[in-house]
Amino acid sequence: MSATPKVKHPKGLPFLFLSEMWERFGYYLMIGIFTLYLKDVKAGFAMTEAESADLYGTFIALVFLTPFLGGLIADRYLGYTKSIVIGGLMMGVGYCLMGVHSLTMLYLAMTLVIIGNGFFKPNISTLLGNIYSTPEYQDKKDDGYNIFYMGINVGAFICNFFGAAMYIMLGWEYAFLAAGIGMFIGVIVFLTGLKHYRAFDIKKGVQEGDMSFAKITMLILFPSLIAGVIGWIVPTKLLGHALVGSNSTDAFIFACLPVIYFYGSLYFKASKAEKRPLAALLTIFIVVILFWAVFKQNGTALTTWADRYTNREVSNPTAKQAFSSLSLSQNVVYQKDSVALYDEAFRLQKKDGVVQKEFNYPTYFKNVPAAQLPKEGEHVELWATNLSLSINPAWVIILTPLIVAFFTWLRRRDKEPSTASKIIFGVFISALSVLVMVGAVYAGGNGSEKVSVLWLMGSYGVITIGELFLSPMGLSLVSKLSPVRITSLMMGGWFLSTSIGNKLSGVLATMWDTYGDKSNFFWVNFALLLFSAVIGFILLKWLNGIMKEVGVK
Repeated sequence: MSATPKVKHPKGLPFLFLSEMWERFGYYLMIGIFTLYLKDVKAGFAMTEAESADLYGTFIALVFLTPFLGGLIADRYLGYTKSIVIGGLMMGVGYCLMGVHSLTMLYLAMTLVIIGNGFFKPNISTLLGNIYSTPEYQDKKDDGYNIFYMGINVGAFICNFFGAAMYIMLGWEYAFLAAGIGMFIGVIVFLTGLKHYRAFDIKKGVQEGDMSFAKITMLILFPSLIAGVIGWIVPTKLLGHALVGSNSTDAFIFACLPVIYFYGSLYFKASKAEKRPLAALLTIFIVVILFWAVFKQNGTALTTWADRYTNREVSNPTAKQAFSSLSLSQNVVYQKDSVALYDEAFRLQKKDGVVQKEFNYPTYFKNVPAAQLPKEGEHVELWATNLSLSINPAWVIILTPLIVAFFTWLRRRDKEPSTASKIIFGVFISALSVLVMVGAVYAGGNGSEKVSVLWLMGSYGVITIGELFLSPMGLSLVSKLSPVRITSLMMGGWFLSTSIGNKLSGVLATMWDTYGDKSNFFWVNFALLLFSAVIGFILLKWLNGIMKEVGVK
C-alpha cells in the first residue's frame, strides 16, 4: 500500500517569504534608529523627546494609512506585481535619503516610505493568498501565512544588529543605507521568483457595487486633505498654539474626521442585514486603537527606557569581546565632572530662535549609583540601544508555534474562543505587559538606578502574546464580517484604526518628560488598555451573537 504523497507549499512561497523578510529588515532597521537619530546632538537633529516622538507618531500613522489606497489601486488598475515593485523601490530610495542630513530631505524620504509602503504592504499579502487559491494548496493557506509572518519577524529581528554595527562603525547615514539595500534585495528576490506567481496577478477591476476611485477621492481623500490643512493652520492662528500638542497632531486629527464620518455613514446607509456585522466591525476598530497606541511605543518610550534607564554595560569578558568585534557596542570612557560623560552631556535646543546649550541632558552615567561608577578614565562597553527592538520579533518567533498549538488544542476540544474573544483577550493581556514596566520603575527607584534588561524582555514577552491574540485576528475578522461589496473599504478601516493608534502612541510618548514619576506614565498606559479591554468584554456577548448570526466564529 503506497503512502499518500505529501502536498508541498507553492514554489512562490520562498520568494515571497524572503521578499517580505528583506522588506521588513529595511523598515524595522529604519524604525529602530529613527528617534535615536532625531535626538542625536552631534550628527542628528538635536530634537527633544517630545519633538522626536511627535514626528515618529505622525510618520508611522501615515505609513499604516496608505495601504488602503495602495491596495485599491493595485486591485483595479496596476496589478500586484507592478505595485509591489514600485512600492519597494520607493521605500529603498526613501531609506537611503534619510541619511542625508537635511530636514527637507528627511521629509522627502519619509514621504517616499509612506507612499511606497502603501503599494507594497497590502499587495504582497494579497498575492500570497492568491497562490494558495488553487484546490491543491487551499487547505495550507493558514500554514502559508504563518510561515510568511515568521519571515516578517526574522527580518525585524536581525536588522537591528546590522543597524547597530553600521551607525557605530560608520555613522547614521550608513545604517539608513543598509536599510535601503535590504529593501532593494527584497525587490530583486521578488523579481527572481516572478514566474511562480505571475499567473496569480489578476486585477479585480471595478466590480458592480464597488465605489469608484473618483468617488473615494471626492468623499474621503479630498475632504481629508482640506481638513488636514485647516487643522495645521487654523488652531494656531486662532489660539496662538496647537489644540493637541503640535500642528501635526491637529492636522492628523482633523484629517481623520472626514474618514471617520465616511465609515459611520457606511453603517447608516447599510441594509438591515448588513447593519449588525458592520456595527461589530466598527466597534472592534475602536477597541483596538488603544492597543496600537501602547504597542507602538516600542520606538519611542521603550527605546528611551532602554537608552537611559536600562543597564547596558557588557561586563562578561567573552560577551564584551563578541559585542566589540561585531560592532554592537560602544566603548566609552568615564570622566568625572566632564562634559563628555556619554556622547554629549548637553543637547542643542532652540529657544526664541536662538540655539542654546542645555547641560542637564540625561547621560548614561547620570543614574548610576556612586558606588557602582567606573574609575576615572576607565573604559566601559555599552550594547547599542536599538538592539532592544529585536526583543519583540524574537518573542514572536518563539511564541507563534506555541500560540498556534494552543488554539489547535482548544479547537480539537471544541473550546476555541471566537475571533472577537481572541482580540479582546489580546487587549487585556497587553495591559498586563505595562504592569511589568511599572515594576521596572519601582525596581530602579524611579530612574535613580538602572535596571536589568530582563524587565524590558518580560514586558515585550507579555505584549507579544497580546499581539499574537490580536493582530493576525483583525484581518480575519474583517474578511468574515464585511459585506463582500465593501471588503476593501473595511480592510481600510482596520488600517485606519491602526494608523490612529500609531499617532496616539506618539502623542502619549511626547508626555514622557512631563512625568516626574515615570510609573505614572505607565499607569496611564495601563488604564487606557484596561478601559479598552473592559469595554470589549462588556460588548463581547453582543459581538459573538452577531458572528453566530452570520455563521462564523
